[in-house]
Amino acid sequence: MATIYKNFGPDDVIVGDIQTISQPLWSENVNPLSQSSAYPNVGFFTSSAQVSQSGAYYTNVYHRNPESDTNAAIQFAVAYGNRVGSGSVGDTNTTGQNVNDTPTRAIYSQYRNLLLPPTDTAFSFSGSTQTPNDIFVINIARSRFKQKIDPGNWELRIGSSSSGTASFATRSFISFIDDSGANTNPTVNQAGRVFNIVSGSGGVQVGGAVYGLFYPDAGVLVFNASLLSSSLGMSTLEWNSAATSNAIKNGVSLFSRISASAYFAARSEEKVTSTHFFVRITNKEFNFSNNPTFVTGSTGGFRYSDMVRNPSVYLTTIGMYDGNNRLLAVAKLSQPLLKTFNREALVKVKLDY
Repeated sequence: MATIYKNFGPDDVIVGDIQTISQPLWSENVNPLSQSSAYPNVGFFTSSAQVSQSGAYYTNVYHRNPESDTNAAIQFAVAYGNRVGSGSVGDTNTTGQNVNDTPTRAIYSQYRNLLLPPTDTAFSFSGSTQTPNDIFVINIARSRFKQKIDPGNWELRIGSSSSGTASFATRSFISFIDDSGANTNPTVNQAGRVFNIVSGSGGVQVGGAVYGLFYPDAGVLVFNASLLSSSLGMSTLEWNSAATSNAIKNGVSLFSRISASAYFAARSEEKVTSTHFFVRITNKEFNFSNNPTFVTGSTGGFRYSDMVRNPSVYLTTIGMYDGNNRLLAVAKLSQPLLKTFNREALVKVKLDY
């Protein structure tokens, strides 16, 4: 009878091999996210339908034009939040304490609950003399950064104008990085590690101003909107009685500055644990097959007479089972492996998780 199952021994399994893998954050392994000769149709794009419907809340950014390219995928979203509700129009029927229940207040509350400890009611930034009311948020798509964004391995350029017509070399912008290179003991809260967003390039900080907070484990960048706007010469619109829901889209304004600078480099980071299984097949094992084509249907003998006393089979697949013989995983060999009584085999199966 052909051998079907074989138990792993204590020397056949090596557990706990952990590797840190860093790779480009954006779709199609583009890095930086920027138009180039290698990727002529890649850049920063939005959907006109999405902007018209929810641009006052947030703006999705694609790496290709979603209106003409089926390969377009969301890379990140840009949003504006205000803790007192300014910067967007609320429900005209609300009165009293609910009069400021607007999209910007909801966005601010959402990220406050997600990123700050329960005792913190507002985002505060190092170096600011007072707590600002408004924030800009860049939220990386969850499918893009896997476990985390690689700290110290990203750079975002935001233009000092919304026009990208000038040549790349002459465009005016501010480059932003995190201070992980100088901060060996970051703050850790419910959203994971927290670093400051500062001005700089290539991992080198320039100046001491803190423009925001970077949460690598949550994939979120929170900017001090007041400081960012003043530094870029960009105004943020506030609500007034004459404003309409389509007139206030501060997130779209920031997107136009990001698009004009056309540069966002970032890498994802994940820890992959590998377990190695050594499948040892001795010369006397697995030399027969349960495949019906291996024997004749009438007598049960070998279909081919030259296999008598010298059967030959080819290993193509290794199945891994639990204690109840339930199939858990399948390993495919790159090519069939000949197995006879005169040949032994050692196959290493690597399981990543």
